[in-house]
Amino acid sequence: MAELQDVFSRHGKTYRLNHRLLANQLKVMRAIEICRTSTLGSHVDQCDECGFVHISYNSCRNRHCPKCQALTKERWIDARKADLLNVQYFHVVFTIPDILNPVALQNQRIIYDILFKSAAETLAELAADKKYLGAQIGFTGILHTWGQNLMHHPHIHCIVPGGGLNSCGKWLNSKKKFFIPVKVLSRKFRGKFLYFLKQAKLDFYGSISHLRSSGAFNDFLSSLYQREWIVYCKPPFKNAAYVVEYLGRYTHRVAISNNRIVKFEDDQVTFKWRDYRDGNKQKLMTLDADEFIRRFLIHVLPRGFTKIRYYGLFSPRNKTQKLKLCKKLTNTPRRDEPRVKLSVLEFLKKLTGKDFSVCPHCGVGHLTRASPKIS
Repeated sequence: MAELQDVFSRHGKTYRLNHRLLANQLKVMRAIEICRTSTLGSHVDQCDECGFVHISYNSCRNRHCPKCQALTKERWIDARKADLLNVQYFHVVFTIPDILNPVALQNQRIIYDILFKSAAETLAELAADKKYLGAQIGFTGILHTWGQNLMHHPHIHCIVPGGGLNSCGKWLNSKKKFFIPVKVLSRKFRGKFLYFLKQAKLDFYGSISHLRSSGAFNDFLSSLYQREWIVYCKPPFKNAAYVVEYLGRYTHRVAISNNRIVKFEDDQVTFKWRDYRDGNKQKLMTLDADEFIRRFLIHVLPRGFTKIRYYGLFSPRNKTQKLKLCKKLTNTPRRDEPRVKLSVLEFLKKLTGKDFSVCPHCGVGHLTRASPKIS
């Protein structure tokens, strides 16, 4: 089966020679090309019963690599289960208009930070309004920058519990439907985003160089004020336990997973995608390798940028006291098992019930790390 690594291995060198790339993009390309190859070294496990030897090549562990996110995602899901409240949860998505995408692409760190800040303040301020809830809420935000066709499409997924803590320290449950009207959310979000955008120091070059003049930029802002921005809320989750499993689909996803790549031949990549504008139909798209690589690299995040953030009751400073109180008020069962970080094999056994240390050759002995020979 074709993989992203195959495309980079065959066309990466030529692509780098013909295009000017950022340091973080070069680093991601290199990491994916050498992931689980001899370049990164290996470790040897040997069966203590039959002597069978198993060689494993090391992973790159880059957060943009489709091979290296599965275990990280499962560990994250397991850790987040301790923060679940016994209430209904909502999934809210904040999206910016597509005419902003070129500005976002040239100012990724600034625009993505504004996107997080605007979404967070919108939810927090409206939830605190007694007209809607009158309480402090907690929520998790996850940044995605792509659409199914790999084009640039920045948006924030927010997972929001249905209720919050009021000023008297009591828990207030929300209505069964989301407690803030979508139109109110979108207009508040639009106002906040454009306010922060106006204050930001942005770069304008290439296709958006015309926005350097203050007059052109103000006209651009005016056109954005006149648009209806898209914020939508999905129906409540079935139960709290389902929330984290669902959220796990979003947290550690990369722009395209290997199982979406159908074939790679004649210097063209064919992959599956869903066309949401055509009844959510699954289709095939074929791109030249260069265009495929270009689209993937659009979604490489700035170095050190945090793509999962926690707000309100879920923020680090509130988790110790306020979240503990919320669990008590919502009759959330305590998770009494100690939070001990398990080894990879121990965690996989907990997750699947299968002991991966058992020798695949004899089925009796166990694989143990072989000591390197000293010459």
